[in-house]
Amino acid sequence: MKIRIGLGLGAATDLADGATLGHIVDELERLGFDSLWFTERINGPSLDPLVAMTFTIARTRKLKVGTAVMVLPGRNPVVLAKALASLDRLSNGRAFPAVGLGAVNPLEQQAFGIQRNERASWFDEALPLMRRLWAEDHVVHHGPRFNLDGVTVEPKPLDKHIDIWLGGAASVELERCGRLGDGWLPSFCTPPSVRKGIATVNRAAEQAGRWVDQEHFGVLLPYIEGPLPTGIVDIIRKREPDASPGDIVASNRDQLCGMIERFVDAGASKFVVLPYGAPPAGWTEELENLASILLPLQN
Repeated sequence: MKIRIGLGLGAATDLADGATLGHIVDELERLGFDSLWFTERINGPSLDPLVAMTFTIARTRKLKVGTAVMVLPGRNPVVLAKALASLDRLSNGRAFPAVGLGAVNPLEQQAFGIQRNERASWFDEALPLMRRLWAEDHVVHHGPRFNLDGVTVEPKPLDKHIDIWLGGAASVELERCGRLGDGWLPSFCTPPSVRKGIATVNRAAEQAGRWVDQEHFGVLLPYIEGPLPTGIVDIIRKREPDASPGDIVASNRDQLCGMIERFVDAGASKFVVLPYGAPPAGWTEELENLASILLPLQN
């Protein structure tokens, strides 16, 4: 498997400053990281993911850029298909959108105009429709939410296809990933959970007459210097009640290498390390330290 290491910028990351983000992007490209991933929260300080992806793609030549994750329910699938196809062309295939249902948060759902119980059915109609818009001309579609009569999206993506990764860890989310996704990128999980999740995704894909590339299983790996915030501990207890928080969130950079090796044994090969807490005192030093520890794992 090709092991790849990327950096994630979380929902609480405040980078509304082109100089700082530009510096991070330049350093990631210089050091040889595989990718940079942006998290979406309408009601948080993180940048809009499509804007941040565009900024990064325009500044780089090799770095892949993704979303972890971008909310699909509430977005017009035709407009989003056009935007992502444009990014795919301008980046020469370096745009990797991971999409999901969105946070279980009333404020977020208000922002997207979607009731919680409508998110899954919206997603299940919108994503296949986007795939048709990338592959076909003059798309005709009449569904519960969207009606198209001969709509064409141009330019098409380079291969008339864009790999769409999904997050989530619940059984229904894993099955959706197998039915509709091209990859799986979970967070706050353990290696045994990832091993079981991969099996569930593969089983659902087979039942749907599909196949998910076995190189397309990854993990978001948070790390933090200092004590874990209460909110993260609560998330871990909910998702992995039998796990120790230290098995899921690294307490320092040096633990990340061992964690990645355990996830590789479970079948994952793409990793996004996610700094939590206060921003680093210096991004160059932080990224150089991460690179010295983790990039030798890339093959």
